[in-house]
Amino acid sequence: MPDDQPGPEVVRRLEEVTGMLTDLGDLLAEEEELGRVLQRSVDQLTNAVPGADMASVTVLRGEAGQTVAASSKDVWAIDQDQYAAGDGPCLQAARSGKVVRIGVAEALSRWPEFARTSRTAGVESYLSHPLFLGEDFVGSLNLYSGRRHGFADFDVALLELYVVAACAAIANARRYSQARDVVGQLTQALDSRAAIDQATGIVMARSGISAERAFAALVRQSQNTNVKLRTIAAELVAEHGARDPGPAADPSGLR
Repeated sequence: MPDDQPGPEVVRRLEEVTGMLTDLGDLLAEEEELGRVLQRSVDQLTNAVPGADMASVTVLRGEAGQTVAASSKDVWAIDQDQYAAGDGPCLQAARSGKVVRIGVAEALSRWPEFARTSRTAGVESYLSHPLFLGEDFVGSLNLYSGRRHGFADFDVALLELYVVAACAAIANARRYSQARDVVGQLTQALDSRAAIDQATGIVMARSGISAERAFAALVRQSQNTNVKLRTIAAELVAEHGARDPGPAADPSGLR
């Protein structure tokens, strides 16, 4: 085999990552929830990178970190100790925007509390890659290995390639989630408007006043009782429906 040809192990790993990138690419065309995309990412990475025994996604909330997806329960505990200490590879990658690759031996001198917890869980090395999808989504994609030198340069290159596709999938999921929230808000607003219009009509019919005065009366009641206008309207409509169920059925069956 020529020296410039990749070995069978490298080829196998590239094929695995290519397949996983294709799976993530399929998510770009689907309407997926953000949580599912993040969980899919950490599950895939534990298979894509041989040295990765566990994986997680950290998102910064101000200066604090929060784990939003993890491949196992052990990762949640490890990450939480890092956040409590206020520093560690995940947080440093997220804050600096740079890849952090480090072993427990070095981490013990930099982040002793976090490193001791990690070693107790069987972790010997870390690899964290920054995630940045705008000012409101800054974090890191984190790999944990039980090997002392679990991540080589090739693993870093694979992770960088994967992060490009992952960011695209995450961004798509966030757009879907935001659009769904907007639709929900618009639907609620339309439902509220319909109830308010019906309540206004009821007040007009009962009091013999104009639509403007009827609406003003509902607004005053809302202000005086500190109850939202849509709630007052919905209650009035329900009360009116219970009081006036409509014409009785004709026993002859002709109606």
